[in-house]
Amino acid sequence: MTDTISNTQSKISSLTSHDIQIDVISDYIGQQATEKNNDQQFVFSYTITVSNQSAYTVQLLNRHWLITDANGETHTVTGEGVIGKQPHISAGESFTYTSGCVLKSPLGNMQGHYQMQCSNGELIQVDIPLFRLAKPNILN
Repeated sequence: MTDTISNTQSKISSLTSHDIQIDVISDYIGQQATEKNNDQQFVFSYTITVSNQSAYTVQLLNRHWLITDANGETHTVTGEGVIGKQPHISAGESFTYTSGCVLKSPLGNMQGHYQMQCSNGELIQVDIPLFRLAKPNILN
């Protein structure tokens, strides 16, 4: 007999800044988690949709994440683009991607921002909403 653990989806977190809307859905991936005594790893994915509601094409240049687990450990992640891309998002268009995060606790959160450049040359910081990473049934 094989046990299967289905992914469970959290509610959507959403935030708009500079006419760019960011929607986030996070999932717990139980199949990839390790919950042995001293080597606990809880695996999460998150899907982000970047919707350009501005009048300009924008390019996502950089990302900045602050990741916090239930033990109070924080990690900062910065880098160029997302999933190896620096997408151009035309006015009225969206870009969606999925990535992942591993925590040492069954509960945590992520928040951050993107640096984008508008087609008029303006650099803007677009905030990513705080969203929860939670193993199912960890909270009442």
